[in-house]
Amino acid sequence: MGKFCVGSRKVLASLLVVLLSLSLCGAALAAEKELKIGVLGVMSGPAASWGLVNRYCAEASAKMINDKGGFQIGEDTYKIKIVAVDDRNDPKVSVSGAERLIYEEGIRYIIGPNIDPTSMAIVPVIEKGKAISIPYAFSKKLYTAPASNSILGMIASYQAGPVIYSYLMKEKGIKTIAFVARNDSESLNQREEGVEAAKKLGLEIVADKDTYEPGTTDFFPVMSSVVGKKPDLLVLSGAAPADTPLLIKTARELGFEGILSTETAQDAKVIAELAGDAANGFISVGGASTPEIRSDYMEEFIKEYEKVAGEWNDEAGTKVYALEIILNTLKQAGPEAIDDVEKFKAAMETFTMPNPYLKDNRPLHYIGTPYFGQKRQISIPMVVTVFEGGDFKTLFVGSAE
Repeated sequence: MGKFCVGSRKVLASLLVVLLSLSLCGAALAAEKELKIGVLGVMSGPAASWGLVNRYCAEASAKMINDKGGFQIGEDTYKIKIVAVDDRNDPKVSVSGAERLIYEEGIRYIIGPNIDPTSMAIVPVIEKGKAISIPYAFSKKLYTAPASNSILGMIASYQAGPVIYSYLMKEKGIKTIAFVARNDSESLNQREEGVEAAKKLGLEIVADKDTYEPGTTDFFPVMSSVVGKKPDLLVLSGAAPADTPLLIKTARELGFEGILSTETAQDAKVIAELAGDAANGFISVGGASTPEIRSDYMEEFIKEYEKVAGEWNDEAGTKVYALEIILNTLKQAGPEAIDDVEKFKAAMETFTMPNPYLKDNRPLHYIGTPYFGQKRQISIPMVVTVFEGGDFKTLFVGSAE
């Protein structure tokens, strides 16, 4: 009897250990959940790099987070899953993509789209579906009441333009300016904002009506007209990455000796391959990161991004911020905000954290009140770059605040 009791106790003890292990394992599995984040943007065609950089940034950041165990919100830890949709720069496709992300994937936070038409097209979808988007589009209607579910993810052209023009007036003595725009609403809006800024600064506008159609490959007709007016500064409004080097090369072949600039993000590799030395001196708004200001965490991200994308893109220095600020705002707002964007928006008013991508740990928070009447913009640095010797180099660092 004694031997039986001892044996029984051993069996019971073993069973208790097994049950305890299973219980702890179950608790761990219950605590580790999945949080889906959408990426919606142009990932094919001439402007593909805009949306692909969004996607690669999100995927690289998510991998870094997941490799470290996930991201904690409340008592639970979440593995981050990125769901990407190519909208092909088509508003109709963007709408169906947003509907898929919200209703089929159950996603409430979407990075993108990339231009005004696609970003405006999904506004009714995200409002009805109670979702938040972080577009890389400049229309103030997206961020001004009654709209409240879109957050500007970069420096807008109407914020960068005046800063660039003022710098060139002071440092290069420019007095005349001309604009060339692609014939779409996004680019035309950027041109309009640029013209307004130039007028306020007292610059003489020698051309502001010249346009080219999307898909153009021969830019000599449009550039001949503008170059003939010999502006000190020629602004390429809303230029897509695939068009920019051809516009630059054409201007130089026509004998243009002035300064070329744009307020949209560009791809240094594409410019180097298609325009070469003709692009030296070209000015644009770069990614919000330079070697001089990068933190160790940013350097770690760059390495991960290169693994995901194959190579670094300067624009990623701007677009890395979207996932970071979404997750940390959710952390401050609490787990209920994962499905309730109203709680997320309430947290935006007071949200602040040290910027993990900068050496000086300046605050990362939401801004935009002077432009939109509410906080609907991420406070990324304004890094203005100049193309020299095959790559972008920092010209100066400013701010939209």
